[in-house]
Amino acid sequence: MGYSVAKGENEVESQLLAPTSGKAPEDRFHLAYVVYFILGTGFLLPWNAFITGVDYFDYLYPGVSVNRVFSVVYMVVTLLCLLLILGWANKSSASLRINLGIALFVVSLLVVPVMDAVYIRGVRGLYSGYYVTVAAVGLAGVAEALVQGGVMGSAGELPERYMQATVAGTAASGVIVSLLRIFTKAIFPQNAHGLRSSACLYFGVSILFMAICLVCNNVAKRLPVIQHYNDLKMQALGEEENEKISSTDDSLTGSPWKSTTRDILGRIKWYCFGIVLVYCVSLSIFPGHVTADAHSQILKDWYPVLLVTCYNVSDLLGKGLLAVYLIDDAKIAVAASIVRILFYPLFIVCLRGPKIFQSEIPVALLTCLLGMTNGYFSGVLMILAPKRVALQHSETVGFVLVLFVILGLATGSVSAFLWAF
Repeated sequence: MGYSVAKGENEVESQLLAPTSGKAPEDRFHLAYVVYFILGTGFLLPWNAFITGVDYFDYLYPGVSVNRVFSVVYMVVTLLCLLLILGWANKSSASLRINLGIALFVVSLLVVPVMDAVYIRGVRGLYSGYYVTVAAVGLAGVAEALVQGGVMGSAGELPERYMQATVAGTAASGVIVSLLRIFTKAIFPQNAHGLRSSACLYFGVSILFMAICLVCNNVAKRLPVIQHYNDLKMQALGEEENEKISSTDDSLTGSPWKSTTRDILGRIKWYCFGIVLVYCVSLSIFPGHVTADAHSQILKDWYPVLLVTCYNVSDLLGKGLLAVYLIDDAKIAVAASIVRILFYPLFIVCLRGPKIFQSEIPVALLTCLLGMTNGYFSGVLMILAPKRVALQHSETVGFVLVLFVILGLATGSVSAFLWAF
């Protein structure tokens, strides 16, 4: 499949392509693809562990809005750290940043089960433990900035299928957590002991997956196909340095860092707008309003759990579809992100309208459509954006995209509180 951006931009694109030095090596057994899929899954699992274990934290710390505090702390810390890392990302190794981030993830994930075993022990109201947990959430935010920025940045330097693998991995993270949630709800009793066991399982699985991610990250840099594109990047950087020395032209390939970043933002601004809008619409509706306002006499308290699973599976299907068919015109994806605003009145009808629309099937179908469009159109924009700049600037684009993903998530979370049906 050929990939391009909007029609009429092919000439610009050809000027941005990195130098080539022979055919890229074959990705034997699709190993590099699998590695990026696993890394994409891994950097969201720790956050999902904290937020899925919210029932356990609500039990331990009554009267505290754990969900909101965790969300604000995590997003603010991640956003600030991404801004800081962006300034020196081109002077450091992505692999090193990912390794450091994974180590911080493990430390943050160990806090909850260790503290539960040696200090909390299921006792309610020990709010010193709450403050330590919030600090662990903040540490996980630092880790995500390092890992997600590094993974997305390095994937942006590779052919499109590796960014697709990464975004599909992020969706797989949600599916894994949903399946764990179903398993724990079915197996463990909904009492203090059951909540403790569930939380320990979430964090234990996440720690194990971090070990797998650490291995994958260190295997990745040794794979021939990834080494090939790293060599191309170094070649492009060398040519850029020569141009800086021989020319004073303030262009994309010869400008200072701030000017380069500004030019990059100019090239991908509509991609960033679309990404923010996709995640803002999704997060302002789901999971908050859907799981709180949708009720089922048949499924009872299983209903919100199954709706979350429907959304996450649909999100994965949308991002998986990118491997089969990718819209090669970013204008269509941006337009689709705007059209998704129609989900607001559709969900209002389903949740507050006639009884026939409030039944399980319409709500589930609309939730699946929300998840699938979220996965597909956010993935299209994430895949196409790094190809709008020269190879040596693709990592910076990856970082910028992650910044706008977090901005979209934060905007959606705030909008969820402001939007009343």
